[in-house]
Amino acid sequence: MVKRTLVLTIDRDNDLGTKAAIRGPVIGRKSVLTAALKLGIADPEESDTNAILGALNKHDMLIDTSEDSEQVEVAILTGDEKVGLRSDRIITSQLEEVIKEFQPDRAILVTDGAEDESVLPIIQSQVMVEHIQKIIVKQSKGIEGTYYIIAKALEDPKWRAKMLVPLSIFLIILGLGIMIPGGGVLIGAMPFLLGGYILAKGLGVDDTVARVMSDMRENVDAAMFSSIFWLGGVFTGILAIVSGWNQYVDSNQGTFTIPLALDVFHSSLTWIMITFLLLIGGLLLLRLKRGSFSGRMIVISAFAMVVYSWTDAALTILTEAFTDVNYAFEATSILPEFYIPFFWIVILWMTSTIVRSLKDRTTQGNTCLLYTSPSPRDRQKSRMPSSA
Repeated sequence: MVKRTLVLTIDRDNDLGTKAAIRGPVIGRKSVLTAALKLGIADPEESDTNAILGALNKHDMLIDTSEDSEQVEVAILTGDEKVGLRSDRIITSQLEEVIKEFQPDRAILVTDGAEDESVLPIIQSQVMVEHIQKIIVKQSKGIEGTYYIIAKALEDPKWRAKMLVPLSIFLIILGLGIMIPGGGVLIGAMPFLLGGYILAKGLGVDDTVARVMSDMRENVDAAMFSSIFWLGGVFTGILAIVSGWNQYVDSNQGTFTIPLALDVFHSSLTWIMITFLLLIGGLLLLRLKRGSFSGRMIVISAFAMVVYSWTDAALTILTEAFTDVNYAFEATSILPEFYIPFFWIVILWMTSTIVRSLKDRTTQGNTCLLYTSPSPRDRQKSRMPSSA
């Protein structure tokens, strides 16, 4: 049995197309070698050139060590300059074309970084990935080499935005904190903002924002209405901060106590919930226009209302318990506060059930039967006269 191994390398931002005028997919050793030479001549410092050469090296090694019953092929998949949904769709289409032509049993991915490795789930959905090889380019050591690497990274628009924008915001806040009288609050806010930025990077918020922006560019009409919802969310978020601050100023007696913290958070809770629902509403409109609505946003909204109602009831009980010394923790006084939370639990259960049933019905509706036409032998049998 012939085994087919495909050596793949990914150019997700389509440097081959923009710098060497080569369209993907590039299949075959000769074509891949030509692409590597053209890209290397066009931009000798491009790391994708090393990844392509690494794929050729892996291809030749497999050819030398493989048995007669094994076939090896090498290919390059290219995406789009605007890395995101459009780029991944192009890579998916090219991967299907390569698989249709070569029909591999397994694949080896050769990559130069995490950006190209992010399409690994797309490749694994089409073919089994047996091995991943990362090409790390050796750099010169010392201060001069480090300075050169940083300088070249700043020339890349993607790295320039990732490095300079956070640094510039940090320096602006620091400068304002020094110049403005009483600007210690601004300086103290820098660790808060830095922590928020690191948290957003860790949770992948920047990827989600990039995906939403890509959807907005593809659906301009929905983007306009979604922007209205999101602007409303920003406004209500500001109202939540103002409401909490006013409660803090009105209730502050010189010391920050637990009842004061509960009052501040409770006064902002409703505006926080409205902000969340407006943000979800904007995403919901965008999904409806794109045709990818799955009902999950409605379930998330119902779950958010459950969390809001339970939090509101708990804060009400805790506030009364801290402010009233004679408050009694009895069922007759506590249970009425939880009627609305239990109501929203029922709503969440009904919403989840309806969405799940609609999804199952849609899945069953998309299921189709495979029709096979009769073979020539069957046709010959049908044409034969009966023995009778």
